[in-house]
Amino acid sequence: MRKSVLFLAASAIMMCVSALKSNAQDLLGLPYDKIHTINRKPVPNQYEREADVMWTKIVWRRVELSERANQHLYFPTQPQDGRMSLIDVLLEGIHSQGLTAYQENGNNEFATILTEKEVNAQMGAKQELLVRPNLDGGMDTLLVPVNYNSSEVKSYLVKEVWGVNKQTSAMEVRIIGICPIRTFYRNEDVDQAEPLHKQCFWVYYPEVRSVLASAECFNIKNDAGRLSFDDIFQKRLFSSYIFAESNIHDNRTISEYARGEERLQESERISTGMFNYEQDIWEY
Repeated sequence: MRKSVLFLAASAIMMCVSALKSNAQDLLGLPYDKIHTINRKPVPNQYEREADVMWTKIVWRRVELSERANQHLYFPTQPQDGRMSLIDVLLEGIHSQGLTAYQENGNNEFATILTEKEVNAQMGAKQELLVRPNLDGGMDTLLVPVNYNSSEVKSYLVKEVWGVNKQTSAMEVRIIGICPIRTFYRNEDVDQAEPLHKQCFWVYYPEVRSVLASAECFNIKNDAGRLSFDDIFQKRLFSSYIFAESNIHDNRTISEYARGEERLQESERISTGMFNYEQDIWEY
């Protein structure tokens, strides 16, 4: 008798859960459960020996989310239909899934670990003073918490290592880290034309891949063929430009020695140089 009661209770719970899932899918307008992307695991990179790598170069890229080719990394600004923007995926991974965030520190991006509170502060969370009248005719001063606004992240930095493997005779790229950049105005600078740009934190890409692989990104060509954020980076489905390369001058950025259009030309020169090196290793 007791087993029968337990069985009926379990059946009722399963029916309720199934009904809730069905209602959720009905709200999305889909006749099926979306489980493919959320259960996806990143495809591991091929193992490489140091002896097989005959040439490498480290470059830093900037990804501007204002470009049309990168808007799938920015939207939605609020969670929608099970999707989040890239920055919200990273923040949820830091706050809920144990991802490590690192403080920007010159050329060593992964030297100093940030706490969750420090990450929030880097994103703009703070406490503001609020002065209001009290019942005694005086004034009370309160500290009011102000949460960050993730939509302020308008660009990213991407650190990459390009290399030629003599076993495959091919150029390969490995992403090392990603850094979101806030674009914002301070309260006292609202009337200024130029906003501030702040590097918030770095995440180590090999660690964050498991989170990005299970996060769905919008596919403009096919609603049923959604991509993950790991797909976006692994398949190079984003637009960017090189703003720095490893060099003898403390890895100085292009903007330190070039101005205006010369910076774009220097970025193209670095990119073309890597492409030409790959072509030069072939013999015809």
